[in-house]
Amino acid sequence: MEHPVQAPEVIRIEQLWAGYENEIILEDINLSIQEKDFLGIIGPNGGGKTTLIKIILGLMEPIKGYVEVLGEPPQKNRHLLGYVPQSVAFDQDFPINVWDVVQMGRLGKRRLLNRFNAEDQQIVAESLRQVGMLHLKNRPIGELSGGQRQRVYIARALTTRPKILILDEPTASVDAEASQSIYELLNELNKTITIVLISHDMSAVSSYTKSIGCLNRRFHYHGDKTLTPQMVQAVYKCPIDLIAHGLPHRVFPKHE
Repeated sequence: MEHPVQAPEVIRIEQLWAGYENEIILEDINLSIQEKDFLGIIGPNGGGKTTLIKIILGLMEPIKGYVEVLGEPPQKNRHLLGYVPQSVAFDQDFPINVWDVVQMGRLGKRRLLNRFNAEDQQIVAESLRQVGMLHLKNRPIGELSGGQRQRVYIARALTTRPKILILDEPTASVDAEASQSIYELLNELNKTITIVLISHDMSAVSSYTKSIGCLNRRFHYHGDKTLTPQMVQAVYKCPIDLIAHGLPHRVFPKHE
């Protein structure tokens, strides 16, 4: 009997401990992510989700443990990671258009003071096309809806030609319709890119991702889409059921 070939590993974390000064935020984290996985990570505020992202991006050193991104230390392969932060502060009256915002993603690929070249222009156009925003390339960023802005920020991350796309709460400030549209976009991008998503929306995560992990200092993960009541209760400290009616809905039973 032939066994299916496992996809290459792109992120590997073993026995990771991390924190700030005298406070431990992450305890004994073990995680393996394969190529073209779509991992959704849920957990309460303060549970260490952003800290884990910083570790993967190479922006923070662990206290102890092992981290490998695409076969190398995170700092060495940071240029192969695309990152969309939770929120982007900007002045809505600042005169910058969609094209210029996305083009900023190419700054790390240019030498200091070098102008953008034809390759940069082509990559910016392709990134905007991927997220369905090329037709609005000249629109001021301040005139866009929340969902449209998120697409622009995803396009900016795509201009680095990443092998892994990391998103921190990409639908936190958009309505339900725009949120669904963004998740459908991510599903399309996932055909060629590994995605790691941080979210509080368990319904969306359970509907759109390929695997799910629960993080609250410790990481509960089985390498698949299984989200057991035990996993959720261990992280949120209260019982939560997911009941599917088309899309899953959250139901919080009576508890202490």
